[in-house]
Amino acid sequence: MRVCRIFAGGDTGLQCVKVNEDDLVICADRGYASAKKLGVAPHIIVGDFDSYEGELPEDTEILRSVPEKDDTDTLLAIKTALERGVGEIVIYGAMGGRFDHTVANIQSLSYIHGRGCTGTIVDDDNIITVCGKGVHRFPFMEGYYFSVFAMTDELYIKVMTGVKYPLADYVMTGSFPIGVSNEITDADAVLDITDGLALVVRSKM
Repeated sequence: MRVCRIFAGGDTGLQCVKVNEDDLVICADRGYASAKKLGVAPHIIVGDFDSYEGELPEDTEILRSVPEKDDTDTLLAIKTALERGVGEIVIYGAMGGRFDHTVANIQSLSYIHGRGCTGTIVDDDNIITVCGKGVHRFPFMEGYYFSVFAMTDELYIKVMTGVKYPLADYVMTGSFPIGVSNEITDADAVLDITDGLALVVRSKM
């Protein structure tokens, strides 16, 4: 299962960046500046280039779009990754800049999930992913909160165990953030979802 590393436009929280030799690297517009600064050479650069005005590498595939479009540059990068058949997408630089783009990037995790792929937003302080129906395990991480939010109107949780504040047969809604600032107390937190989508956020304390 090939992993795609996407560099979005944010330029903070990038000390955590990890790229393996066989990973597909895609930069979304200004994300190329961040990758270049870190010494990461992308395979593909996508975007309308309204936020990056520097030179682009000649030996890299460039996919240009127009500014007036339905997709953000990050979503264009996601679609490109899915077209290339990757099984996992990790997004860097998705937060810390414009708040509307931060929200759009978080929503894009649902888009990735809906197409049978695993998507994660990572920065130096947060790991964010979307989970659907099924049993999901999250390992204990020292010094991190474990928060669960409803990404759909209703999120049906059969059980959530291994945490300080467990749940059983609970319907979580998008209007009441009961799942914020929980903590993993066992080796793993177990989240069993019967219906709906969950946004799972692990944040440094």
